[in-house]
Amino acid sequence: MAVDRTPVLKRCRSLGMDPIYLGIDKKSTRQLKRANRKVSEYGLQLKEKQKAKFIYGVLEKPFRNYFAKAQKLKYGTTGDNLMILLELRLDNVLFRLGFARTRKEARQIVDHKHVLVNGKRVNIPSYQVKAGDTIEIQEKFKGAQRYKDILEVTGARLVPAWLEADQEKLSGVVKEIPTRAEIDVPVNDVLIVELYSK
Repeated sequence: MAVDRTPVLKRCRSLGMDPIYLGIDKKSTRQLKRANRKVSEYGLQLKEKQKAKFIYGVLEKPFRNYFAKAQKLKYGTTGDNLMILLELRLDNVLFRLGFARTRKEARQIVDHKHVLVNGKRVNIPSYQVKAGDTIEIQEKFKGAQRYKDILEVTGARLVPAWLEADQEKLSGVVKEIPTRAEIDVPVNDVLIVELYSK
C-alpha cells in the first residue's frame, strides 16, 4: 500500500493550510521561504487538488475515480458531489464522529477491524457510508485505553449536524447526506473541476 510519509506540518505549510483540519493542534512556527512568485492558474488548481487529497488521505488514482463518479451523479455540481463523496468515506466519518484524533488514525482503526457498519465488520477505509447507517466500535474494543485517550482529546470537538454521535457507547448514526455548505474543508472544488476538465 502506498503511504504519504511527508511530515504533516511541512506539507501544511507548503499548501498554506491550518493543521487543525487534519485534527492536529500543533502550529508550525516556521515560515515558507518563498519569493513572491506569481502562481499560474494551473498552479492554483493543482494546489487545491493536492489539498483535498492530503486532507482526506487519498492518492491520485482513487481521487480520479471519485471525480469520475462525481461527474456521473445526477444531482448537484461535480465539485460539490466530489467533496460529498470524500466526506462519506468511512475513515472520515469515524474522524468526524470523534472516534479518532486524525483521519490517519481513523484509517488505522478501520484497517484493524475495530469498526462495525450496521452490525457488520468493515475494514475498508474508503467504504462509502449512506444515510441511516450506524457506525460503532466493536464491543470487545470499547473498553480499550486507546479509545479513552481519543475521547479525552476529541470530546470537545463539534460533531457535524449530519451526524449523530454517542460517545458513551462509541457509536454514531449518519442522519443524512451532507450538503457542500456543511463540509468545512478549505478547498475550492471549482478549481479541481477546472483542472480535470482540461
